[in-house]
Amino acid sequence: MFRVDPKTVTRWAKAGKLSAIRTLGGHRRYRESEVRALLQGQIPSQRVGD
Repeated sequence: MFRVDPKTVTRWAKAGKLSAIRTLGGHRRYRESEVRALLQGQIPSQRVGD
């Protein structure tokens, strides 16, 4: 959906832009509502140096 490297999405989750739910197998799952909000620009992106 994002058309970015999966590690980028992981960094977004660590930065607080998305909340991740970890499965027992160690995979991350993201809420569809948060993903759609991020894609629509409703979640402010962090600037470098903040």
